[in-house]
Amino acid sequence: MRFDAILWDYDGTIVNSVPKNIDITKSILSRVAPHLAGDNLPRYLQSESAYHEANHAAKNWQELYVKYYGMTESEMLTAGALWAEHQLSNTTPVELFAEIDSTVRALSAVPHGICSQNSSKNIMNVLTQAQVNSYFNAVIGYDDIPNNHQKPAPESGVVCLKQIFNELENKSIVYIGDHEADVQFARNLQATMPSSAKVTSVAVAYSGAIPESWSTQPDFIIRSPQELLSLCNPHIDK
Repeated sequence: MRFDAILWDYDGTIVNSVPKNIDITKSILSRVAPHLAGDNLPRYLQSESAYHEANHAAKNWQELYVKYYGMTESEMLTAGALWAEHQLSNTTPVELFAEIDSTVRALSAVPHGICSQNSSKNIMNVLTQAQVNSYFNAVIGYDDIPNNHQKPAPESGVVCLKQIFNELENKSIVYIGDHEADVQFARNLQATMPSSAKVTSVAVAYSGAIPESWSTQPDFIIRSPQELLSLCNPHIDK
């Protein structure tokens, strides 16, 4: 298949941000819900495997905080407002998944973009440190989109694509993510595109997701970043 652009989710797709996310959440809990901190820390924040279990089962971050961490709705809203501050100040290292850099470089002839609920500044800092920032034509984070239009609403994808293309007629786009909400995002983005355009959903299983269990199924599942090479260009030299 030939694509005109490759759009990525960030957390759990390009980078393993779990250690940092756990550390941030623990810090926020100590401020917002101290009854859930220390010895009462939720099970889903006690290990990476448990975090993955909750993160991939929750429909969104709000459900993650309430259903899996045990926050009240009020605590969840307060915690969400603190996320940006902690995300930018937290110094826990974030690493690209193995093969991400080589995959992006091999597909550098195609423009890349990121649509994420992470901070665009935070994303760019990590991409720059990993020396792959030049391969991404557009990076759209939660701070670039109104709160009520975050993924799986399609707005971040629309903004991202408008930074890459002057027009979207006849464009073939792939969106890659690790969560069922990313598949829903791809479907919602398709609904906003011209009838001649196509959005293909690719789910990644290398960060702990089990896409086969999702109600909304992706078009393809990859189990390592390099599988994207043959999917995007079956003739590419790996």
